[in-house]
Amino acid sequence: MNLVNQLIVFVIQFLPKRLVKRFAMRYIASEKLDDAIRVMKFLNLKNIMGTLDVLGENVSMKEESLLATKAGEEVLHSINENHLNANLSIKLTQFGLKIDEEFCYSNVRSLLGIASRYNNFVRIDMEDSPTTSATLKLYERLRSEGYENVGVVIQANMRRSEGDIQRLISMKANVRLCKGAYMEPEAIAFKSREEIQLNYLKLLKMLFDAKCYVGIATHDDFLVSGAYQYIQEMNLQKADYEFQMLYGVKIKLRDQIVADGHRLRIYVPFGQHWYAYSIRRFKENPQIARYVINALFSGD
Repeated sequence: MNLVNQLIVFVIQFLPKRLVKRFAMRYIASEKLDDAIRVMKFLNLKNIMGTLDVLGENVSMKEESLLATKAGEEVLHSINENHLNANLSIKLTQFGLKIDEEFCYSNVRSLLGIASRYNNFVRIDMEDSPTTSATLKLYERLRSEGYENVGVVIQANMRRSEGDIQRLISMKANVRLCKGAYMEPEAIAFKSREEIQLNYLKLLKMLFDAKCYVGIATHDDFLVSGAYQYIQEMNLQKADYEFQMLYGVKIKLRDQIVADGHRLRIYVPFGQHWYAYSIRRFKENPQIARYVINALFSGD
């Protein structure tokens, strides 16, 4: 990240929330489930699948985790009631991972039970590096107990990810592969764009070779092109993978992937905790933060 981008991200964090919100809501469905459902219906009409995520993480009290579990249950019920082509994404620190791992496991298992009754799926998102091992441990436990309707996320910027994938492919894991959204030290993470891109493609090929179902989560034209090449060379079927993107990001690329005949899923976040999510995304992609500044000064 260059100095100008660093300055922009720094400034964004001190702007009034009402100003940040005006722009952030381009990338977040709303604060309410009903609005997120409307967004999902619109995406489904465009032949696009979806993932709903109730924003929030790093809770400190069990009561907060229980509320998050209830919110996740409401999402699954609403998906079923509205006949949506969508699933649920969760962050384990919102469900009590840092409070009590057994308590967190119980909350996640209850969501999987509801999802299973609806023939639906839950994606366990990956968070920052201190939680990686515990996240994978909980995922592996769920799979060992017979839960097939659950997936996990691997971040290509992490140096450990190749080893993690070696473990996951033995159980034919359903993996969402992304670059990584957290600022991590160089000792444990690749920092340059090229390093991350090359590692992403290496991990993607490993997953394809192992015949794992992959969510190819990227907005990077280079990685989309590389994935296209693998898909063609390996003669993969549409049911073997899907592309994944964030709500409100690179609409033209999104529509092109769909037009090219690939399955695509949009990650649609919503909820009261939109601010922390937005700031993290600005840090991950300072170009978005530039848009915020430009919009504020232009009156857009």
